[in-house]
This record gives sequence, C-alpha cells and structure tokens, in this order.
Amino acid sequence: MPSYHHQVSAGKKGSGLSHALYVARKGRYRGRDDLVILEYGNFPSWANGDPFLFWKEGDNYERSNGAVYREHEIALPGELDAGQKRELVHQLIQEFAGDAPYLAALHGSKSSSIEGLENDHLHLITSDRVPDGIERTAELFHKRPNALHPELGGVRKRSGGKTPWQLGAELVQVKKRSAELQNEALMKAGIEARVDHRSLKQQGISRQPERHQGQARVRTMSVDEKKVFVDARHVQRSA
Repeated sequence: MPSYHHQVSAGKKGSGLSHALYVARKGRYRGRDDLVILEYGNFPSWANGDPFLFWKEGDNYERSNGAVYREHEIALPGELDAGQKRELVHQLIQEFAGDAPYLAALHGSKSSSIEGLENDHLHLITSDRVPDGIERTAELFHKRPNALHPELGGVRKRSGGKTPWQLGAELVQVKKRSAELQNEALMKAGIEARVDHRSLKQQGISRQPERHQGQARVRTMSVDEKKVFVDARHVQRSA
C-alpha cells in the first residue's frame, strides 16, 4: 500500500545554492548514487539556463528575510514502474512549478525501503519570482517590485501579500491536488491502491500514524527487524 507524503518548505537567503547542489547530487554530494531524474528550466536570461547560478545569485541578492526557494518533497508510489513515475514527475512539475524557475530531482533507493519497493521521492525547488518578460540584471531581479515602473523594480513574488490563513488554505489544496495526480497515475497503471492527503483523524481512522524510520535507520535494519516492522504495519492498516 502506498503511503502519502507531501511536504512544502521554504529556504532562507544563503541556503539556495547549497540545497540546489544537494538536490542535484552535485559538488560534495556527487558521490551519492540515488539520482534517477534531474530536470530544470524557466530561468531568466541572466541565469543562462544554469540553476546553480540562479540560486547562487538568489543567495547574494534576495532580501535578508526573504525565501530564496520553495520546495515540494513528494513521495512517489513504489507500485509504479520507472516510466510511470517519470510521467508523474512531469505532471507534478507542471502543476506545482508552472512558469516558475525550478530544479527537480527524483531520488530513489530500495535500500531505504523496508518492504523492498523503490523508495522514490521528488525534490522540486522553485522560485517565488516568476519571470515577467522584462530583462533585468540578477540584482534587480531580486529587488522589491515597482508597481508604477515594473522595469525599475524586481519581479513580483507569487506568495507576496498573502495572509497566513490564505497560505494555509492554499497548502491544503496543493496536497489534495498532489494526491489526485498520484491516484490518477495509479488508476492509469491498473493499480487498485490509492493515497489520501488527509490525516488519519480526518479519514476517520483511529490508529496511530506510523513512525517515520528514516533512510539511515532502514539501511541498518536486519532482515528480521524489517519483517517485524512490515508485519506490524499490515496489522495496523487492516485494523
């Protein structure tokens, strides 16, 4: 049974380049062997199609209290095959990046899955600043927008001016849409299992949520430990 995970977070100024390198498995992360898909695009002309230059300049010029990137971390159903996952990744990028600058990487490894399925998860990092067709330098791109003279100010942020309530309601819709896309992919593949973005309480299920073990813990589990965990999981889910 696929489990649902979609987390949205923000990265502060100074963390953009480092996180982009981590997601893309570049630089000091180059030795990791779990990179399945790497895609990026929608960058302004000054970035010259280079995601690392884009986020490096974001670290340099974004205002001190601003988010230099937003990230969607999404677990993909292990029941899908490689081609089906690739198609789903493209749909998720289109849905949650749209016209925004983005860097997307699918990481996958069986060694971090207790049940032996591919434990693939998508990292999709985007910029709130969506290019508007006006040519700017990297520095001007990250300035505050100028409503009267857009060419003299920076690019308006998609999240600008929204209240915490609006952002919270938007997040619920994001998670709901993510589940819909995953379930459409499962249905298209002829797989009966489905995911649900709602909490167990909202679904009317009384059992406790499963404790997340983490990749490092799973890799060190013995075969017997994994069997005990899987058996317990099946008992919980059938209760």
